[in-house]
Amino acid sequence: MGHDGNGLQPEFWARPLVATALAECDMATLLDEVRSAHGWTQSQLAHAVGYSQSWVSKVLRGQQMLSVDQIRDIARTLGVPQYLLRIGDRGGEDPTKRRDFSKVAFLAALPVAPSISYRAADETTAASLAAITGAQRRLESDTPARELARGAVAHVELTKRALARSAETPFAIEVCPTVSEAAGFAAWLHADMQDIGTARMFYRFAVDSARRAEHPLLEAYMLGSLAAFEIDHDDPQLGLSMVAQARARTGSHPPPTARAWLACIEALGHAARRDAHSALRCLREAELAVAAGERTVSPPWPWVFPFDPGKLAGYRALVMVRLGRPQDAVAAFTESLVSVRPAAKQQALLMLEVATARRMAGEVDEAFTLAQEALKAGVVYSSERVLQRVRRFRRDYEGPPSLLVREFDDRLRSTAV
Repeated sequence: MGHDGNGLQPEFWARPLVATALAECDMATLLDEVRSAHGWTQSQLAHAVGYSQSWVSKVLRGQQMLSVDQIRDIARTLGVPQYLLRIGDRGGEDPTKRRDFSKVAFLAALPVAPSISYRAADETTAASLAAITGAQRRLESDTPARELARGAVAHVELTKRALARSAETPFAIEVCPTVSEAAGFAAWLHADMQDIGTARMFYRFAVDSARRAEHPLLEAYMLGSLAAFEIDHDDPQLGLSMVAQARARTGSHPPPTARAWLACIEALGHAARRDAHSALRCLREAELAVAAGERTVSPPWPWVFPFDPGKLAGYRALVMVRLGRPQDAVAAFTESLVSVRPAAKQQALLMLEVATARRMAGEVDEAFTLAQEALKAGVVYSSERVLQRVRRFRRDYEGPPSLLVREFDDRLRSTAV
């Protein structure tokens, strides 16, 4: 009598290693992860799938080829979500041996052999795909982006295949937005790795997918994310044009959270162009939207949290740094950090902004002390985004090299070894 694997929670299939195994039909990894999750021995796993222990041992070591029928049978027995499992490819290829997927391939329409059939999407498909993206996002706060990127890119492919299989079902409208969500997260990870070209590609794919989903707020969210990305990478004019597109997608009466967020991104764009009047006007608009949002129970999807005064203060601080107003920036940062507890990598980026404001105010030692803490976080979490900002912070300082500055330089040089 076989065991039933349906007891595994949806979050299990969202684990990066499991998501990648699903995408690559890596049955050795998948079986070992299921075995570990249940606390089974190899013998118990063999009993569960109805094969001998020696046969299972060979599968786990990658020494036993599986037919498509065997994969399907084992997947059904263990409760593996088959709509997330890539089964088979062009004739004859061992499905357990495929490992290498290029980034471009994930965004291209992959041909599927007509002899291979896939399970159609059902009412659980969209929720399962969204759960994977959500779990990956939760892991991102304290996990190096490089450790998550492969699984995230694989998940983009999972969502694309699920959407293709849902085309003739009533569930397509629910599955379609999950493609945009997954691509947006993949873009964020690649931006953290400073893989700018790949990040931009995924962001644009996320925008296009949201447009195809005919979900105006999701499209506005992805356009706003791409706008912030372009502003952050020294193209504020392009970013501002994308903010305008995003505003158009939110309609004449946008939700307060969307309005406040987009107004803050626009303020950053104007500040990057040293247009103080326009930047401050956008911050005032954001203040009005935040006040209106305080009467709202929850923000509309895809926003998860309301845009509160603490977040507004954080954006105000960023704007003030770019406008060269260090005292206003420090005051705003202080206000934001009282009410908001950012994740480790985000906190490092904020520390660098505070350090920049301190340096502009002439408080050099305080500035480099903060920058040194940010540098530590960048190293611990392998965040190229943080490390690149640290290097920019150092380049912008042209004052005398104090003892603290020399210690900072020594640590910074060690990261390049």
